[in-house]
Amino acid sequence: MKEALLYEKLKNNFLHCYLCSHHCRIPKGKFGLCGVRQNLEGSLYTHAYGQVVACHVDPVEKKPLYHFLPGSLSFSVAAAGCNFHCGFCQNWEISQVSCREGEAALNSEDFPPEEIVAHALANGCRSISYTYSEPTVFFEYALDTAKIACQKGLLNIFVTNGYMTKEALELIRPYLAAANVDLKFFRDDSYRHICGGSLQPVLDSIRLMKAAGLWVEITTLIVPGENDSAQELGDIAAFIASVDKDMPWHISRFHPDYKFGGYAVTPDETLKKAEGIGFQAGLNFIYAGNVYGWGSQTHCPGCKRLLVERQGFRVLEYNIQDDRCNYCTARVPGIF
Repeated sequence: MKEALLYEKLKNNFLHCYLCSHHCRIPKGKFGLCGVRQNLEGSLYTHAYGQVVACHVDPVEKKPLYHFLPGSLSFSVAAAGCNFHCGFCQNWEISQVSCREGEAALNSEDFPPEEIVAHALANGCRSISYTYSEPTVFFEYALDTAKIACQKGLLNIFVTNGYMTKEALELIRPYLAAANVDLKFFRDDSYRHICGGSLQPVLDSIRLMKAAGLWVEITTLIVPGENDSAQELGDIAAFIASVDKDMPWHISRFHPDYKFGGYAVTPDETLKKAEGIGFQAGLNFIYAGNVYGWGSQTHCPGCKRLLVERQGFRVLEYNIQDDRCNYCTARVPGIF
């Protein structure tokens, strides 16, 4: 265990954790909503530091990031826990584990930050992604790893639900290059009933990340009957456009999992509808996830020619030099 960052001591042995927007007030001996930060004898400790439950070498497109070092590899790492409890979570086996049941429930491996960076370099990765679960809840581990990664010339990525506080974002910002943020709904009651959070902090984080100069892409898992109405999809697209019309929007197909096992798979026509709504809102880059045969190509915003052809997560054709189209030299938004 390691003492946590971003907390303050209150009366009666309570601790106020302000790592994420839940702002948990944690009594002595108890955990925050994430299940991995505990009040021990009046100080806050994280059980997630260095305790890796998943690590893989992934194409960066799997994050998904399509305008960030396309075709490169990213060393992906996760510790257990999450500050959301989404019923449709597709990584629920690791995200919904809690230390309340004891550390044995984590089934984790001790993996110091220096070793993460060494493995990333040894595998030819250009970045490290903090992903699979929610990186905010293993923040101290991610921060220490990101600092070392920067020293070794690696870039850092958060794949996140966007529920971190401004203070957390300011602390990690000097070492973070990009983020993919899940914008799950545009209805506060959906966030509250399905995820156990709220909408506004996510919107605030997206704006703050963009203002801080991070490269940001957005993912919406489209769940039939929950967030697939034209009104809600239009509201999501309009919000993204209000921040930056060049911010890529990944509309992803839902597959039944966890507590949403009785739901249907998202139909192609729903994804096509979302794509049309996004373009109508003025978005320049929209990609379809968990589908095959369409929705993954990047076209020049100037001449409209094909710049990046993908098949699954593989890049087959690449026509960008630095951040310019090879054909018309128009600037292509992103980090290339």
